[in-house]
Amino acid sequence: LSALLLEIFSPITIVIFIVSMSIAHTFIDFIPSIFLGAPDDDTVLSVLPGHKLLKIGKGYEAVYLSTLGSLLALPIIIVMSIIFILFLDKINPLIKSFTPYLLIASSIFLISKDRKKLTAIIVFIISGFLGVIALNSNLEQPLLPLLTGLFGASSMLISINSKVKIPKQKISHSKIKWKDIRLPLFASMISSSLCGFLPGLGSGQAAVLGSSFKKLSRKQFLLLLGSTNTIVLGLSFIVLYTIGKSRTGSAVFVGEILEKISINHVIIILITIIITGILCFHLTLFLGKKFSTLMSKISYTKISIAILVFICIIVLIFSGPKGFVIFVLSTLIGLYGIISGARRINLMGCLIIPIILFYLV
Repeated sequence: LSALLLEIFSPITIVIFIVSMSIAHTFIDFIPSIFLGAPDDDTVLSVLPGHKLLKIGKGYEAVYLSTLGSLLALPIIIVMSIIFILFLDKINPLIKSFTPYLLIASSIFLISKDRKKLTAIIVFIISGFLGVIALNSNLEQPLLPLLTGLFGASSMLISINSKVKIPKQKISHSKIKWKDIRLPLFASMISSSLCGFLPGLGSGQAAVLGSSFKKLSRKQFLLLLGSTNTIVLGLSFIVLYTIGKSRTGSAVFVGEILEKISINHVIIILITIIITGILCFHLTLFLGKKFSTLMSKISYTKISIAILVFICIIVLIFSGPKGFVIFVLSTLIGLYGIISGARRINLMGCLIIPIILFYLV
């Protein structure tokens, strides 16, 4: 695919497109994550606070808060990029030798913050065991059935079973004060920096780590989630430049397109991130209003069934029968995680445990 694109477009044009689409995804992705897959009252604590706002008619406010967090992340990316460029390559050898132990420590910390610690440990270990099996199989796309089952299909099944009814949505949001913003932004800057260069830790873990600094309100957590999502992705391109490691799929693709990344490429990438982020902030709010209007007019259960069928077809096409078995198992583990009330972030054991074993075994 890369070779075909390079015959038509220049490398930097492709990179700008990849970066733009990736940043746009960190903004717009909050719409399906908030408006689709909403749980019932018994399982709402195991998923995003945005779902709880959706169920009281404030889905648009959840979108606004998350998107505002992503917008406020843009200047943080610039500042952290400068710090990464100046220091990351110097401390990377030390970090590399301690990577498995940092991952173990981070995992223990995340589990310790769970209300149901024993359940969290079980979810973390069994998802990790399945991750080891999937990643050591001969599947071309092992992450597709693994992650869609753990985080996608399981949510859809809960929604279908609970027959969720979405109330009429209010197209408005409450005022945000600076005191509500300061802590989430600071927490996201610290936690995203850590997760930006450690393998296996993404924006979800960054958000949980960030929320551990101090108890956050629902609004603050959504701001934190939005900012960490965008910061982790933005910094992944800087990590690629400084130490040559890819922490996201987008960074992998950029690394394949550009054989050697220069500081000029980094500047172009950062400019692209800023421009795309500003445009997508307004686009996401526009789409959020449209979705808010539609949600009370359509059958939520029918949407969930249609999405679940689509996911099954995609898994069968790209991963085959073996992949579908992984998909079914991961869905069952995902269901257990939701029903048991453990934080769903513990399901990321599917990636963290294989990485720890890779370094230690």
